[in-house]
Amino acid sequence: MRRREKRRILRDCHQPEEEEEEMATMEEEEEMAVEDTSEGEETEGGDETEAEAPRRPRGKGRMRSRVTWDLCWAWYRALPEVQQAQIARMGFGHLLSVRPFHLDVPYLEALRERWEEDCKAFIMPWGHMIPTLEDVAYLTGLPVQEEPVVKLERRDYYDDIVELLGPEFVAGRRRPIRSILLGSLSEAVGLRGRRRGPLESLDEFYAGVRGALDLGDRSEERSVRIFVSYLFGRLLFATQSSQMNCKFVLLLRDLAQAGRYAWGAAMLGHLFSLLTSSSQRSQSTGGFTPFLQIWGYTRFPMGRGTLVEGRQTMVPLMTRWEVAPDPRVTDRRAGDAQVALDHYPHEQVVWTPYAGETDASHPAVAAGRPLFDRHLLLLCLGTCEVLYLELVVWTLGWHQSAIEVPSLEREGHSRRRFFAEDRDWGADHGSTVAYWREGSERVLRVTDLQDSSAYMEDYQARYAGRLRLDRQVMPESEAIRLLEGRFTEQEVELTRLRAEVRTLVEALRLDLSRMKGRMTAFRDSARDAEAEKIRAIEARVQAVADLEFLKNRVLKKRREQQR
Repeated sequence: MRRREKRRILRDCHQPEEEEEEMATMEEEEEMAVEDTSEGEETEGGDETEAEAPRRPRGKGRMRSRVTWDLCWAWYRALPEVQQAQIARMGFGHLLSVRPFHLDVPYLEALRERWEEDCKAFIMPWGHMIPTLEDVAYLTGLPVQEEPVVKLERRDYYDDIVELLGPEFVAGRRRPIRSILLGSLSEAVGLRGRRRGPLESLDEFYAGVRGALDLGDRSEERSVRIFVSYLFGRLLFATQSSQMNCKFVLLLRDLAQAGRYAWGAAMLGHLFSLLTSSSQRSQSTGGFTPFLQIWGYTRFPMGRGTLVEGRQTMVPLMTRWEVAPDPRVTDRRAGDAQVALDHYPHEQVVWTPYAGETDASHPAVAAGRPLFDRHLLLLCLGTCEVLYLELVVWTLGWHQSAIEVPSLEREGHSRRRFFAEDRDWGADHGSTVAYWREGSERVLRVTDLQDSSAYMEDYQARYAGRLRLDRQVMPESEAIRLLEGRFTEQEVELTRLRAEVRTLVEALRLDLSRMKGRMTAFRDSARDAEAEKIRAIEARVQAVADLEFLKNRVLKKRREQQR
């Protein structure tokens, strides 16, 4: 009964196909405009990561992840404290406390290729896997239980951009305006072209950003909106282009209200909606890919991430991880990551990674906990994605029952198009919003299950072609190639460590040389001071001797006179 009611809700908010066809031409024109400018904008600021490989036809190239985390992190830290506090109250402070790390592109590519649109899950050899709101709360600290992100979407944002960001962002452009270049946002505050160098530390990069940041005479609210817009376009809701859809700017009209949105749920829904398109027909992937990477490390740790000592009790838990770059072996590791996933030991998969965590009182975790065992519909403006928690009840510590995946059907929908008229997603998603506010639907536990064998049998039968079940033992050629790749990685790491050691030795030698110079100067100074003291003493002794001599002469003369 509840399932039928849920499908009725989704049918109510589903948009007519005629309207989709009507807007297809407009979307294609906008995509062409984005692609015409994206190549020139790709090099703008930050740490956009891509494989060191020549461009290939779409769908055959190496994956690129268009995030600019370094610049977002440094920009936030360089803002005045009052603006940082405002951004933190909006729910982004915990995430922006995470030091950026290198994106493991081959690992992400291997995950992307395993995404299954029908069930919104990754098809792994050991069963379905889905990032959940519990992962979002623990790993990022983003709020997950607040108001759903549904707002007005316009056909023309010209007046809104002038009011909220400033007239310089629409200068010389024709109406209607639906997107803005992300580079114009960083350029407006003096950070155009800011990129972290390969040998530049995060702190050095931050110092440069802080010195270059120029907020001008803008108001505090406008400066905050410009930064958060860049954060949306380059990190939290990153897309496959260098432009940002202006629909996100409308969410920042009331900054106090912006602090009451379920940004974590919106981020997850946005990521789900882009995994499908990026896995089928694009060299890029959208969404907050650093979250996806650490989610994978947490569940099946086979990437390049390492846990850092002294960071074991922090939320967001992304803070615990550091990832070293390996650009020279990216192509080799892409294949290795796929092979390693095929042969990863099932018993080493971590289904309940937060069971022993001590940070259950963290605001995002405590507030979101009532949703951690719920069937959910994730809203992000025109996107409505389903979180099929029924497929991963292992994450709740339960046995997984056999589920006929086709029976789940295609619930939810995504609308990433531009419309001829203004749209109020709050009204269009009315039933779905009500479903969210009611707490959604609890996933029921099947208490009479002794194990998950029936589920695994059905699962392996359905996905036999994708799981490569005939490869129980890794072929010798694959094993050799995998070992060669790891050996190459170790060589690269050794070369990097040797370079660091040489740098440290040179710095130590320089410091030692400076210390020797200072010691020599100190000794010379001390020697001169000692010599001066000796000369002073000798002068005093000589003076005393002269006085004694004069005294004796006077006494001698007096004695002679007395005679």
